[in-house]
Amino acid sequence: MGKYFGTDGVRGVANLELTPELVFRLGRFGAYVLTKQNQNAKMVIGRDTRLSGEMLEAALIAGITSVGVDVVRLGVISTPGVAFLTKHLEADAGVMISASHNPFPDNGIKFFNANGQKLADHIEDQIEQLLNENEDTLQRPIADKIGRVVDDSKSYQHYLNHLKSTIDIDLCGIHVVVDGANGAAYQLAPQLLRELGADVTTIHSTPDGKNINVECGSTHPESLQQEVIAKGAHIGLAFDGDADRLIAVDEQGELLDGDKILFICGQYLKEHGQLNQDTIVTTVMSNIGFFKAAENAGLLTEKTKVGDRYVLERMLSGGYNLGGEQSGHIIFLNYNTTGDGLLSAIQLLQVMKETGARLSDLSARVTTYPQLLKNVEVKSKEGWEQNEAIQTAIHEVEGQLKENGRVLVRPSGTEPLIRVMAEGPDQEVVKQYVQKIADVIQREMGK
Repeated sequence: MGKYFGTDGVRGVANLELTPELVFRLGRFGAYVLTKQNQNAKMVIGRDTRLSGEMLEAALIAGITSVGVDVVRLGVISTPGVAFLTKHLEADAGVMISASHNPFPDNGIKFFNANGQKLADHIEDQIEQLLNENEDTLQRPIADKIGRVVDDSKSYQHYLNHLKSTIDIDLCGIHVVVDGANGAAYQLAPQLLRELGADVTTIHSTPDGKNINVECGSTHPESLQQEVIAKGAHIGLAFDGDADRLIAVDEQGELLDGDKILFICGQYLKEHGQLNQDTIVTTVMSNIGFFKAAENAGLLTEKTKVGDRYVLERMLSGGYNLGGEQSGHIIFLNYNTTGDGLLSAIQLLQVMKETGARLSDLSARVTTYPQLLKNVEVKSKEGWEQNEAIQTAIHEVEGQLKENGRVLVRPSGTEPLIRVMAEGPDQEVVKQYVQKIADVIQREMGK
């Protein structure tokens, strides 16, 4: 039985692992499972700016329409844009073609249900079961029962209008530098911010199909830091390829990751009585400095496994409305069902505008502790938690760090790796602690 779905859809090198043939079948089987064979069913499709996007879009559409489901083709749009429009347009499901922050040869297929949410595991399992069948026995409607395709180049404005409705002020007087990552946000972000009155300078907003995420965007914000200082801007905003994450830069050129953005927005929402249960949901990878700042501000926190899907699950089950990851995936559940870089950006800008504070001052309450992550290749990930030598090493380091740091050891979800992370007040000491635990894991379980 093949395994196709990872933590964020089906990904691979386009035309090598993620072939048009596979994507055609994903379209067929995904449409069959997600539309429940409803009459007049429809799905919406968006993509980022990768060269392979149109090829895979064509294969996906062929698969979906071959089971009699209509397609609304949105063109280049962000992942959260697809999530929102799936529900707004009352579609049965949505699909985004993107590999997010990965290099341009990669691509991916990400499905959403009718509510604009990522698929539950059991739904992905149903699609995988069909993919693993020896024979495709699904219906093949003919004549006027074949699905139709409609190009929709205007619905993105509904998404932007929705984003604008989430704040009640304009952004006049704020100079923003936008790094579009040569991806899905390259037009959306500048248009949104200008419609709200901001003064916008753009960089990395000329996609050619091959330059998405190349030395730019949320994973490479160095040029954005330089541009903010050079232009004397108030803030810089860096998106990734599909614009579901945000990394910010303050007026001094310093980075704000998801932890700091979560804290600033969470504190603002709490002060205005809008943060459900005064709680922010985040993952175990958030920096200890975030947790200390949250505690000092009277904010409660809930931790999940790494992955924004787990953050969303906890938010839905606990009735929380703000959560996210250090990487910049931030979910404002009152307004969208997935991490949304554009939404995060204007929520952050609203705090700046209403408080009149500089971004550097807003983020100053979060002291980021030095953090180091090391991957150890192992023969098998099984049994590390029961290994006495490994547990002794972990407990010794935890005893030395006490309340001034922490250790996190966890297996990779997809590779034969054990990840060792430690945080503390001193970078060199943290490095020594991580190496100490990694050496024991290598000795006990390494290849």
